[in-house]
Amino acid sequence: MAKLKTVSGAKKRFALTGTGKIKRKHAYHSHILTKKTKKRKRNLDHFAVLEKVDNNRVKEMLVL
Repeated sequence: MAKLKTVSGAKKRFALTGTGKIKRKHAYHSHILTKKTKKRKRNLDHFAVLEKVDNNRVKEMLVL
């Protein structure tokens, strides 16, 4: 049987932490930034940990 390929969109969007959790970036931080407050933009800048509900789906895409 052939090897499973990683979904290339997933490898660009997600990263693993040292403890095995999955990191993701926040949405709404790419355009129309003039109307957003500095605090809101600063908080969107940080990475977030993926919710447990989505872990299995993303791990399948990343072939972990």
